Amino acid sequence: MKLILKWLLHAAALLLVAYIYSGVEVKNFTAALIAAAVIGLLNAVLRPVLVVLTLPVTVLTLGLFLFVINALMFWAASGLLSGFHVTGFGAALLGSLIYSALGIIIDSALGGVFLKA
Repeated sequence: MKLILKWLLHAAALLLVAYIYSGVEVKNFTAALIAAAVIGLLNAVLRPVLVVLTLPVTVLTLGLFLFVINALMFWAASGLLSGFHVTGFGAALLGSLIYSALGIIIDSALGGVFLKA
């Protein structure tokens, strides 16, 4: 139940990112659901590999390169899907920052809800 609710809320967050920032476009809620799932899969499968491979750069930049990796995952999802579009790397960076901030809010809110149950 928590996973489905989290997925729905992340899709809504993706729609909010598209509403707030013009560099990210989402066609409809179905496209947002698919994009949220693809972003989650990319973050679960590809992101850890990229983090390990770019560890020296990440250490050298004091962790700031992780923002670049997040933007690449966001941009890669855009390249794989037709109903989700990001205009460029800068838009992917800002869009991923907004999406991550909303994801933190969602995770903390759901953590509080499901701890009480």
